Amino acid sequence: MIELKAISKKFGDTQAVNQVSFKVAEKETLVLLGTSGCGKTTTLKMINRLIEPDAGQIIINGEDITSQDPDVLRKGIGYVMQNIGLFPHYTIAENIAVVPKLLKWEKEKIKTRTEELIKKLHLPESALIMFPHELSGGQQQRVGLARALVTDPSVLLMDEPFGALDNVTRSSIQKEFKALEELKRKTIVMVTHDVQEAFELADRICLMDKGQIIQIGTPKELLYQPVNDFAIKFLAGQRLALEFKVVHIQDIWSFLPEETLQDGEGLSADLNVWEAMELLRRNDRSELRISGQNKESKTINFEQLTKGFNQFQTMQSHE
Repeated sequence: MIELKAISKKFGDTQAVNQVSFKVAEKETLVLLGTSGCGKTTTLKMINRLIEPDAGQIIINGEDITSQDPDVLRKGIGYVMQNIGLFPHYTIAENIAVVPKLLKWEKEKIKTRTEELIKKLHLPESALIMFPHELSGGQQQRVGLARALVTDPSVLLMDEPFGALDNVTRSSIQKEFKALEELKRKTIVMVTHDVQEAFELADRICLMDKGQIIQIGTPKELLYQPVNDFAIKFLAGQRLALEFKVVHIQDIWSFLPEETLQDGEGLSADLNVWEAMELLRRNDRSELRISGQNKESKTINFEQLTKGFNQFQTMQSHE
């Protein structure tokens, strides 16, 4: 769906992006991760020509973006930014309708699509006649997402989309983001400096430093197969919490107690270890019933879960 070929960009004497190449598959979420000034936002903005590269080529859907009118290109790409960029004197309905109006959609079509998105994003219908300053930060962020999604673009670019939110709001919007069917059909490139967020939302992560790609791979590959010291050190401080999130019950299945013969379905083994621990802690359960592959099922408690996880970790460290 998206391909960058040896993209470079210089600002004065600073090489912001240096020979960056990657591909993003259709319906994949690729997160550009790195410290401030590593070139991730510049890379993102070159995808919709908010910044023009000095060298290289960007292809979307088989077409070189330089062959397209920049305005036409941008109308076909959803864009969500950290400061949201809502027009303060427009109502929420008017903010969401900006691009559809430019595309000359009929009023009824705009109204129907807007109401559909508001419902999906858990915003009250009454918000449509309100102004941005009357909404909370989390609600404003949902409006920004609705505006980016309203024309149903196949590509969505997100620049630190949840960066201005407090931790609690941010965590709840990330969960909604992952669950939203509307987003599962999109090809998404997202920028963040938040490691936990990258691991929560990405199919693959592109780790950048000083304008170059250090490593690109799944969250699990970055954790267990780091390519160099930078990749190791970048994740070191949060490593255990990240491992709880990338290791799934299915990964540690062989380290859990033998199959139990009980009727009925259990929770999916796609559950990660962190989610399983949260369920055991939050719901005051002593055990979880998990359904694995081949109709196997196991009942595990907290001690068995942590023991299985530790054995899996030991195996990983020996490989």
